[in-house]
Amino acid sequence: MDLKDYFENNQGLGVLSTADAEGNVNAAVYSRPHFMEDGALAFIMPDRLTHRNLTTNPHAAYLFRENGPGYKGKRLYLAKIREEADGELVDALRRKVYPPEVEEKFGPRSVVIFTIEKVLPLVGTGE
Repeated sequence: MDLKDYFENNQGLGVLSTADAEGNVNAAVYSRPHFMEDGALAFIMPDRLTHRNLTTNPHAAYLFRENGPGYKGKRLYLAKIREEADGELVDALRRKVYPPEVEEKFGPRSVVIFTIEKVLPLVGTGE
């Protein structure tokens, strides 16, 4: 099963971890990634700490734990390749529509696109 199929067919909890240029780490809950036509993956991000960290350090790690018993999931090691502040792309990718007051609270969002450098299981080395 390729990663796009994996994330379309599994529900769970995702955490995206980033660090700034000085190495200060942040972790935030994020939805499943969106897959682009070119094989890259993307997350929709408001301009908060995770997004700001990626302006000074393009590397991130995404941990996904599948719902259910045990520790099944994936760890993705990512590198930012581009960012698009296109509201139409955000609208096309989003899985939820929020009420206007929630949208206003989050502010503008960008689509941050990554290449996948490495994939490991949630637990273990994958060997």
